[in-house]
Amino acid sequence: MNLNQELSQEGYFGEFGGSFVPPDLKEVLDYLAAQFNKYKDDVEFNEEFRYYLREYVGRENPLTFAQQLTDRWNGAKIYLKREDLNHTGAHKINNVIGQILLAKRMGAKRVIAETGAGQHGVATATACAMFDMECIIYMGAEDTRRQSLNVFRMELLGAKVVPVTKGQARLKDAVDEALNDLIQNYKTTFYLLGSAVGPHPFPTMVKHFQSIVSEESKRQILEKEGRLPDAVLACVGGGSNAIGAFAHYIDEPSVRLIGVEPDRAPTLTEGVPGVIHGFKCLVLLDENGDPKPTYSIAAGLDYPGVGPEHSYLKASGRAEYVTVTNEEVLEAFQELSRTEGIIPALESAHAVAHAKKLAPTMNRDQIIIINLSGRGDKDVEQVFEMLKK
Repeated sequence: MNLNQELSQEGYFGEFGGSFVPPDLKEVLDYLAAQFNKYKDDVEFNEEFRYYLREYVGRENPLTFAQQLTDRWNGAKIYLKREDLNHTGAHKINNVIGQILLAKRMGAKRVIAETGAGQHGVATATACAMFDMECIIYMGAEDTRRQSLNVFRMELLGAKVVPVTKGQARLKDAVDEALNDLIQNYKTTFYLLGSAVGPHPFPTMVKHFQSIVSEESKRQILEKEGRLPDAVLACVGGGSNAIGAFAHYIDEPSVRLIGVEPDRAPTLTEGVPGVIHGFKCLVLLDENGDPKPTYSIAAGLDYPGVGPEHSYLKASGRAEYVTVTNEEVLEAFQELSRTEGIIPALESAHAVAHAKKLAPTMNRDQIIIINLSGRGDKDVEQVFEMLKK
């Protein structure tokens, strides 16, 4: 397959994307893509999707003006898109609701998923409980230790959590095991992938369901300020919350799109084109051409690849990607908690950390939207232990 495809070809974003999987699995993914294309514009499907977003997830969530941060940072106005207020505590539930409704229409009874920080696993277990489906969650053994509370939540919701001990025992390894399961059980299993990664059609599906984030924030900021923001910031691991936060601004050239990565997992700032988990993206590779070990204090950002559309947005120059340190993240985690009474997920605190540096360089009449992708309940014990050292 020629990797230098046109942007318009399905499954590709410039040279990135595609589907590099065994033939049997390719047939399954082609069928999934056909079903997604069938239902994504279906009136009844979308009415049901919006019903559950409203009545179950609790959307739309607020775009909150952060007065204290704005005053402290003495620069641009700061708004927070409050994905932390969703049922299950993060943006992940948006995509899960969309995919579980698709799985239901496809007749699936067994659902598998991967998770890093546990938020996607909790959201998947929640939806499977509601729709009475068997639920298997693959999670790196290291992440089960760091996020033990979320493991208990998943099990409480009826899911089976499978700790993955291979490799670094983190998110990449959980994805490996989930894909292996799908290859072996594709006739009976729906893989509910949580991030904007993987072979086609997963990145396109996840963006479609997560775009509700920017659909709302764009309408909300126009209502509040009468104009678009100057910048939209979101943390980036695999890229689901960021692509959702960016989606409705991509065709608005006046709006800067800024993704924030951990400095020890800098896929978009230091990665090179490569194939991982069945798709082409920017990826961190070692001297042998294998994915590099990565680390982040935020388990959800600990991935050596990234979504293909983010890779394209970086290559084309439409979006900017920067890194922050663990120390900056911990400082931002505490500052947002103390000044606005909002405890963010460590993932989200990456975006807050960069906003703290960006805001003072901007004028008081300029606007930054930070996508607060999740709440920090899951991270409080981990941060407590880190701050004791």
